[in-house]
Amino acid sequence: MLYYLFEYLYKTLNVPGAGVFQYITFRSALAVILSLLISTVFGKKIINFLRNQQVGETVRELGLQGQTQKAGTPTMGGLIIIIATLIPVLLLTKLDNIYIILLIVTTLWMGTIGFIDDYIKIFKKDKQGLKGIFKVIGQVGLGLIVGSVLYLHPGVTIRKEKLKTIAINQTENVISQSPIEEKSTATTIPFFKNNEFDYAELVAWTGEGYENWAWLVFIPIVIFIITAVSNGANLTDGIDGLAAGTSAISVVALGIFTFVSGNIIFSSYLNIMYIPNSGEMTVFIAAFAGALIGFLWYNSYPASVFMGDTGSLTIGGIIAVLAISVRKELLIPLLCGIFLVENLSVVLQVSYFKYTRKRFGEGRRIFLMSPLHHHYQVKGYHESKIVTRFWIVGIILAILSIVTLKLR
Repeated sequence: MLYYLFEYLYKTLNVPGAGVFQYITFRSALAVILSLLISTVFGKKIINFLRNQQVGETVRELGLQGQTQKAGTPTMGGLIIIIATLIPVLLLTKLDNIYIILLIVTTLWMGTIGFIDDYIKIFKKDKQGLKGIFKVIGQVGLGLIVGSVLYLHPGVTIRKEKLKTIAINQTENVISQSPIEEKSTATTIPFFKNNEFDYAELVAWTGEGYENWAWLVFIPIVIFIITAVSNGANLTDGIDGLAAGTSAISVVALGIFTFVSGNIIFSSYLNIMYIPNSGEMTVFIAAFAGALIGFLWYNSYPASVFMGDTGSLTIGGIIAVLAISVRKELLIPLLCGIFLVENLSVVLQVSYFKYTRKRFGEGRRIFLMSPLHHHYQVKGYHESKIVTRFWIVGIILAILSIVTLKLR
C-alpha cells in the first residue's frame, strides 16, 4: 500500500525522495526492520493472549528429560510469524505481482490448516489433531492452485535470448540476438553448466505439440514439493528454536536467488535464468526472515512459545513456493537438507520397524527415536547444542546452495 502511495508522490507530484520506494533493496530493508519490530514488540502481547486463553502445549510423551517442564507453554506462536510477515508485505510490496499474490495465499492457506490442527489438539483435547488425510488434501489443494497459476498465468515468464532474422533491402538477412519473454516450465539443474531443464521434455514421447501436455508433469511435481517440504518443516519443529532458525537460514539463501534472478544485470553476469518480476519476492522474503528471527527471540531455549503447526506448515509451504517460483526447486534437497534428513529419519524408522516386526517377530529401530533431533536428545545432548549444530549444518548447506550460482 505504501508502495503505491510513494509511487504516486514520485511520478505524479515529483516529491523529492519518494522515488526510493522504487528500489527493491530499500523496501526489503524496511520489511526486515518492520517485521522484527512487530514480532519482538507485539510478540509478547500475542504470547500473553495465548496464555490467557489457555492455548498451552500439553506434556509431550517422549520420555525425554525436561519435557515435563514444557507443559503449559503457549503454542500457536506461528501467528506471530504470519502477522509479522503479512503486515510489511501488504505495506511494502507490489500487490498486483503474481508471485506476491501466490505467497500471500500460501501463507493464509497453510496457516489455516495448521491453525485448525492446533485448535483440535488444544481445545478438542485430541492429540492427533487434524486427521492426516485432511492435511494432505489441504497441501495437495494448495499445490494444485500454485502449479496451475504458475503454468497458466501470463505474468509468469522467463526471458531468453532468441535468434532473430531481419530482412534488409529484401536481399540481406542479418541474424541477431533479441531478448523475448515466454511461458516455460524450465527449471535449473544445480552443478551443471548448461543447466536448464524443461519439464515438457518428459512428455516429448507424445509427439508434436508435446509442450501442451507439460502440465501433466509440472503440476504433480509442484504438489509433491509443497507437500514434502511442509511436512519436513513440521517434523523439524520438535525442540526450541530448531525449525525457526534453520528455516531463516534457508529463506535468506532463497532471498539471494530471487534478487539475482529478478535482476537483469546480475542474472546476465551470473549467466542464470532471468525471471521477470520475481525480484519482488525479495521484499516478501525479507519480511519473512525478519519474522522468523523475531520469533526466535521468544522461541530460543527455554522457549516462551511454540510455533505449533500454525507456524511449521506455513514455513514449509512458503519455502516450497519460493523455490518453485524462482526455478530452484531441484536445490531443495541441498538447501533444505535439515528438513530432508528429518523426513527420511521418520520414513526409515517406521519402514524398518515394520519390516523387522514382520520378518523377525519384533520391531527394531535404526535410531533411538525419530525424527533425528530426538535421537540426539535420547543420547544425552542438550537441546541448545543440538539446535546450534543443526544451524551450523544449515548454514553450510545454504552456502553450498548459493555457490551453485557459479559452480557448474
